[in-house]
Amino acid sequence: QLQASGGGLVQAGGSLRLSCAASGGTLTNDGMSWFRQAPGKQRAFVAAIRWNVENTMYGDSVKGRFIISRDNGKNTMYLHMNVLKPEDTAVYYCAQGFYDRADYVQNWGQGTQVTVSS
Repeated sequence: QLQASGGGLVQAGGSLRLSCAASGGTLTNDGMSWFRQAPGKQRAFVAAIRWNVENTMYGDSVKGRFIISRDNGKNTMYLHMNVLKPEDTAVYYCAQGFYDRADYVQNWGQGTQVTVSS
């Protein structure tokens, strides 16, 4: 199971930290990912991280502003979102697996809403 949290309302230029706690069979996977979906748009890749090696990847729209990290001891992945923009407004989903394509994902968390006001 994947449990996402940390969303909320923030002003443009602000920061938020999302968390995704993993349990059960998700721990056997090689990594986890974040995606987001804005109203009327397809689910888009944000960032991904591997559990046991230093390997991350980011979507072009968040490079330099977002940082993905993990705490293996807590089985938790984080998304540190900085310099937030109104266009970052979306429901953010964590996903099992080190993927940059939503159609590869088979196990999703429930999503957490992020709203950035201008």
